[in-house]
Amino acid sequence: MGFVTGAQNFDVVSLGDVVTDEFIHLPQGSVRVRDDGGGRWLEIPLGTKLIIEEDSLPATGGSAANAAVAMSRLGLRVGLASYLAHDQIGLDILSAMHGEDVGTGLIHVDSPSHTVRNFVLSFGGERTILVRHAEFNYHWEGLRDYEVPTWLYINSLGPDALTYQDELADWLDQYPNVRLAFQPGTFQLEAGTERLARLYARAEVLLCSRATAEAITGTSAADPVHVLDALLRLGAGNVVVFDESGGAVAANDSERLKIEAFADSEPPLDLTGAGDAFASTMVAALIRGMPLREALCWPPVNFVATSCQFGTQSGLLRHDDLVSRLDAAQPEFTVHDL
Repeated sequence: MGFVTGAQNFDVVSLGDVVTDEFIHLPQGSVRVRDDGGGRWLEIPLGTKLIIEEDSLPATGGSAANAAVAMSRLGLRVGLASYLAHDQIGLDILSAMHGEDVGTGLIHVDSPSHTVRNFVLSFGGERTILVRHAEFNYHWEGLRDYEVPTWLYINSLGPDALTYQDELADWLDQYPNVRLAFQPGTFQLEAGTERLARLYARAEVLLCSRATAEAITGTSAADPVHVLDALLRLGAGNVVVFDESGGAVAANDSERLKIEAFADSEPPLDLTGAGDAFASTMVAALIRGMPLREALCWPPVNFVATSCQFGTQSGLLRHDDLVSRLDAAQPEFTVHDL
């Protein structure tokens, strides 16, 4: 792979929890979705026995691994910083990352714990995920000089990783030239913006779904400019908010931008990992030096490609394929000002 940046080993290090995803495709008929004032509900009759399809082998997942694979396929030199247990699942994840040309030297093996295993209930193109969180002895020891990346991309971490993130913020203070992308997950959202204020303020780009943006700001995404302005006040240089269709809004101190979903003839099969595909493709475009407006064209393409296949990584595109699909869709597919 080419040297996209001047870093010795890594253009970017993707940091966060990794898991294995086991997909369970629920059958039509006895399973249904119900909508009411409290939200949408997946309903399975209590005590029933469901006959499910034979599924593929468990796949490597988690935002950090999904992002690492996406960016590696887009031609970046990527390292993965995470924690795994010394079990078969952990060994399988290491093997999968090697197969995707993702550097694994920053992964810590924590023998007393277990590697996280998710059960993904897939139904009608949507998913409900059952998560069993693992406790790891999170500790940031820093990096050797040749391991310091041009970008650090912090993804979802567990509830016991707050001190770990403080250590990351301290390290970033020591390396002001390292650029930060931040995609907060469930437990970081629960911790609150005040608790993780240093990461929000340090981020060159803050990425989140529309639901996460609403939770962070306490405002409705029906007014995207208001949401973007509220996120920018947290200190990030750029903010990107994507929705469930693969469209997005974005902003920095001088621009307010919008891009629609990327048109595709195939309906989505599975949205698991599509948000990670969007966010990591956005980061990859920025790492390649694209300005915000130009970079915003890349992620919807990978979002659609991922959602048209089952699993979080199988549909992720390589650089030349993504560019060719984008070229074929332009000039109609373009970014607009809000």
